Amino acid sequence: MPTPDSLSADTVTKIYRDHHGWLSGWLRKKLGNSFDAADLAHDTFVRLMAGRRQGAGAEPRALLTHIAKGLVVDHWRRRALEDAYLAVVAQLPAPEVPSPEARALILETLLAIDATLRALPASTREIFLMSQFDGMGYDAIAQRLNVSLSTVKRRMQAALTACLIAYQADAP
Repeated sequence: MPTPDSLSADTVTKIYRDHHGWLSGWLRKKLGNSFDAADLAHDTFVRLMAGRRQGAGAEPRALLTHIAKGLVVDHWRRRALEDAYLAVVAQLPAPEVPSPEARALILETLLAIDATLRALPASTREIFLMSQFDGMGYDAIAQRLNVSLSTVKRRMQAALTACLIAYQADAP
């Protein structure tokens, strides 16, 4: 059921009829293939329908472009993460290569963690990455960033809590 602030079904239908072909072509140029373009054009209209906008303004293409640009960025970020993961998997000895099902689950988890980390404030994300990927202790992080130890602990708690919530949301 539409919310009072959402676009009417008739408005979305009109925008779809008038601009879907243009949007698909625009996305095809950005992505280099029609399959991903079709998926992202679809996702753009799904977001348009789910969005809380009273109108598409005088120029619906500007709104569609805005939504689609965000989806393109997400697409390339996901692709880069997938490529990096597959490069690591390619280095593994054959007996240690995860099954396709396990790879899909691992990739899904990596994408959830990536989204969670991107949603954190930059300073919290930096502290988390220094701790988890650089192996730095809290004291060293505090010294490097010129913040108190309690700040490092508080931000690590926030980051770990966010990751736990994301993990639990993804868990079956």
